[in-house]
Amino acid sequence: MPKSFNLALVAGEFHRERVMCMVDEARRIAAANALMVIEEVWVPGSMEKPLALKRMLQRPDIDAAVALGVIEQGETSHGIVMAHAVLNAIIALQLELMKPIGVGILGPEISPQQMDARVIPYSRSAVLAVRHMLGHHDLESISTGSSG
Repeated sequence: MPKSFNLALVAGEFHRERVMCMVDEARRIAAANALMVIEEVWVPGSMEKPLALKRMLQRPDIDAAVALGVIEQGETSHGIVMAHAVLNAIIALQLELMKPIGVGILGPEISPQQMDARVIPYSRSAVLAVRHMLGHHDLESISTGSSG
């Protein structure tokens, strides 16, 4: 049995129904891959994710985290600027704290019509990336938790 690792989830309130589906999928994939979700935090939006991630990843009992949410296409470039700032902050946190962070944030510039098809794959990929970075490099042993 592989070593179990503790995982934290940070989820954005915007598009809560879709993000709740992402959280459910993240929990499912984590459980199938020796990752125990021990903390979940909901924040207003993506700009608040880096601080919440840092607070959780500073805890010695949390080995990794996953950020979930949506940065939707807007009428201005605000989403693009925000996405760059958030992703740069998340990458900096990984390097500073030496703990992996899976990014399951849809967008930027995603339209509502594009969201539903990406909710599950983005969430799944974020959790599996963390699992891989925690030292489980045998990709064939990674489980999507499905029978097919």
